[in-house]
Amino acid sequence: MKLHLQTDSSTNLFTAYDAGYVAVNGIRHDHSLIVLPGQVITEWQPAAPDIMTAEHFNVLADIELEILLLGTGPKLRFPSPRLIHALAQRGIGLEAMDTFAACRTYNILAGDGRKVAAALIL
Repeated sequence: MKLHLQTDSSTNLFTAYDAGYVAVNGIRHDHSLIVLPGQVITEWQPAAPDIMTAEHFNVLADIELEILLLGTGPKLRFPSPRLIHALAQRGIGLEAMDTFAACRTYNILAGDGRKVAAALIL
């Protein structure tokens, strides 16, 4: 018996990742981005966790989400609590992790139909 994930073909999923890039549905991205099941936002600016501002998170708070996965590059870096205030006010959960873990976790949650986004710093 073969078991495999059945998802809507329009759902964005990570299909590859390596140092410096991720691929969403086979399309390679080498800069920071936000991936949602129905949309890819390539205009997200932070290039490193140390330069993130509250404004980067305010953009994310305006998206209807249950959970935000923050991929902080090759190492886990927690954002300052003052930066994520807008997310908390809207009841959006935040999980910070390394980028590869964020890709894997996103695929599972998106495959389950959850309102999830992966904000990745590359």
